[in-house]
Amino acid sequence: MSYEDTVRGPVALRGKARRWLADAERLDQAVYAAIANTPTPALDRALRQLTRAADHSKLSLAAAGALALAGGPTGRRAAAQGLASLAVTSVVVNAGLKLAARRRRPDPSAHAVPESRQVRMPISRSFPSGHSAAAFAFATGVGEVSPGAALPLRALAVVVAYSRVHTGVHYPGDVIAGALAGVSLAELTGRVILPRALARAKAGS
Repeated sequence: MSYEDTVRGPVALRGKARRWLADAERLDQAVYAAIANTPTPALDRALRQLTRAADHSKLSLAAAGALALAGGPTGRRAAAQGLASLAVTSVVVNAGLKLAARRRRPDPSAHAVPESRQVRMPISRSFPSGHSAAAFAFATGVGEVSPGAALPLRALAVVVAYSRVHTGVHYPGDVIAGALAGVSLAELTGRVILPRALARAKAGS
């Protein structure tokens, strides 16, 4: 194999990767625009209120409180694991992934997102969606301890994720990536981070 062949292979792969990313970007924007241009007056106010309620993980914190108060020892353990998963995910997504990706937020006006849907545009980067990551992380963490309690939380996470696109502050790809990050980091928290932390605490006591 010549030197030119050795160099040409990686260069060709990088070129294909760039084209695939460009295609994915166009598809992402097309789906965003399609949602923006689909009239849904009956949903607009409800989803706008929901996405505001999810700011700063208020919905997850309220659910954790309800689990801790009404769920007995299992509910308290589920709430604790859900909150731990949420905390780890929030740090990784907001202090790591968003800064690395540096994707700009969509422009709701350019895509004609109805004003009745719009909320204040966050100043953070767009990829991945922090709201989606946090909601899925909390639901997944709870599910590690109490699968039954996690069912409505997972459904809520799906609606919260969609509300971020519906209100114009995220592209669909942002919320999909956020959901995947939340699930993955919650599983990492439950299976690796918390057991290690507990082991160190026992060793130090």
